[in-house]
Amino acid sequence: MSKRVILGLIESIKILTDKEEELVIARIDTGATTSSIDMYLAEKLGLQISDEEKIVKSASGIEKRQMVFAKIAIGGYEIEDYFTLADRHHLTYSVLIGQNILKQGEFIVDPLKGEDQ
Repeated sequence: MSKRVILGLIESIKILTDKEEELVIARIDTGATTSSIDMYLAEKLGLQISDEEKIVKSASGIEKRQMVFAKIAIGGYEIEDYFTLADRHHLTYSVLIGQNILKQGEFIVDPLKGEDQ
């Protein structure tokens, strides 16, 4: 087993496209089954909407969301997977990293990492 990468609740990630790399600050959410990206950021990066849709339960209720397939760099890994599209422009973080991404890396989430001590 390789050495595990410790992530905090907030992490810098890169969204990788054929044309560019976009550095963003993401929220790590171990309770989220699927990762999510702001619809305006996805459009800006030219991420293609998939035929896949997902039913999502959130604080605002149950909704059906479109999905995009994206490649990101996080904790030394490059990972490709689906992200649900959401209007996150009013939220602090335009990307939420959920279990679908976390399970693909050798990650441990430490809520104290990055906290001022």
